[in-house]
Amino acid sequence: MFPFLIVVLFSLSWKISDSTQPAEEFLHCLSLRFHNSSSISELVYTQHNSSYSSVLKSSAQNFRLSTPSTPTPLVIITPLHASHIQATVHCCKKHGLQLRIRSGGHDFEGLSYTTTYEVPFVVIDLLNLRSVRINVEKGTAWFESGAKVGELYYEIAKRSRTLAFPAGIGHTVGVGGHLSGGGFGLLFRKYGLAADNVIDARLIDVKERILDRKSMGEDLFWAIRGGGGGSFGIVLAWKLKLVAVPAIVTVFTVSKTLEQNATKLVHRWQYIAHKLPKEIHMSIGISRVKSNENEKMTIQASFRAVFLGSTDELLPLMEEKFPQLGIVKEDCFEMGWAESNLYSTQFPIGVPLETLLNRNRKSILSKLFFKAKSDYVKQPIPETTFEGLWTKFYKEEAQSAIMVFVAYGGKMDEILETETPFPHRAGNLYSISYMVDWEEEENKNPEKFMSWIRRIHNYMTPYVSKSPREVYVNFRDLDIGTNEINDKENSHEQAKIWGIKYFKNNFDRLVNGKTMIDPENFFRHEQSVPPLPCLLKKGANSNSLGSL
Repeated sequence: MFPFLIVVLFSLSWKISDSTQPAEEFLHCLSLRFHNSSSISELVYTQHNSSYSSVLKSSAQNFRLSTPSTPTPLVIITPLHASHIQATVHCCKKHGLQLRIRSGGHDFEGLSYTTTYEVPFVVIDLLNLRSVRINVEKGTAWFESGAKVGELYYEIAKRSRTLAFPAGIGHTVGVGGHLSGGGFGLLFRKYGLAADNVIDARLIDVKERILDRKSMGEDLFWAIRGGGGGSFGIVLAWKLKLVAVPAIVTVFTVSKTLEQNATKLVHRWQYIAHKLPKEIHMSIGISRVKSNENEKMTIQASFRAVFLGSTDELLPLMEEKFPQLGIVKEDCFEMGWAESNLYSTQFPIGVPLETLLNRNRKSILSKLFFKAKSDYVKQPIPETTFEGLWTKFYKEEAQSAIMVFVAYGGKMDEILETETPFPHRAGNLYSISYMVDWEEEENKNPEKFMSWIRRIHNYMTPYVSKSPREVYVNFRDLDIGTNEINDKENSHEQAKIWGIKYFKNNFDRLVNGKTMIDPENFFRHEQSVPPLPCLLKKGANSNSLGSL
């Protein structure tokens, strides 16, 4: 079998030059460890394979990180079985290649499929590992990390209209990466994050072992539920606790411009939204639009909500809590919970549920050139600050910019910030997401767009969380700091600059866990959790996965 595998693998890479000798050595190593030769040509893609480019770009969601100058992997592996991943980990270690793991390709800085380091690397793309198994009677689900959020929701909805899972709204997001950073969505005020509802997992560690919750221990299980992807191993599959929802939910979107009192409504929303019942998810989208009256540019605030109940239940509640918004029956639409996720990503009402299965359809923050940032707000922002903020949206580069405010409170106030690595719990009124995107022809000068969002972010500094200024790890932002590629002695101090912003005091526990499970820092990238060299010098035992 082995000679045949070698022939197949080298036929894939026969054009590789001497400068890519590591690829040849890596492929030879794989040929000795892959146990099934029948589909090898469909699983391994070198830079000279005719399908390499299409596979690489298939789930590269941020086109800013998919240009001719973007570093690309020596090889892409699309495994069908855990053994293919184990072999890839082994051969990357043996030949000194970095490894990136891609679930859905939605890492905002592209760290699942590219690098800012000038080093050879390999990508494991989990696109073939996407099975979903639902147990309605037990209210649980097992799914593989390559599954998309939309595929998970579709499989749940097919079997039950009263079960759901509290993940995000982007249907093309890979669930594996989403869970690794926490994962918030329409149900998080009722049930917490996606990661809060994970009850088991199967992970391949640096020693190529397959571990479940029991064998990995509670510290590693804690770390993978919100500690960010690419630091601790490769999660093959997750077991989820499904949650109860009514068969019918109610949604609305009400948009107000500055001329319609938008500023005062946004200001008032800050005092109300986080105190609403857990059954309401409420957000505001801020963008620049043309005024209906005179075609001049103005600012629009779109107030959106998803309520776990009927219109008749929602209307009196909104009249009591937020009468200024003026919600009426005609603003409201009833639908199933799965459909509400499509509505929340601005799909038209009535699109078929199968839309959730379309892995290539463009949606929010997919298949765009963009840059994003995030913040958390703990005190209401003054009206005058909003008025100053709106003026910045009239700049040319802000044509497609948007800010999204998402109300916190509810269940998030009840979960300790140490429960998982995701620390942004009680005390937050809402989160802010900043996004700016641009067209391909404008990508000749992306810096003007990047500069705009950085100026906005700087303007907001006095009004958001401080010491640290908190950031959501799934809204990856390399502006806040990166690791040096080979600086082992100072890696912890460098990483702490960005680490405390993502994880607050949980960062140190993540570092201790990394030191125990991956002391040589094999699983690493620009913002991966590093091991702590001083602990290693004191004799840390990497075989120990117990309490730290």
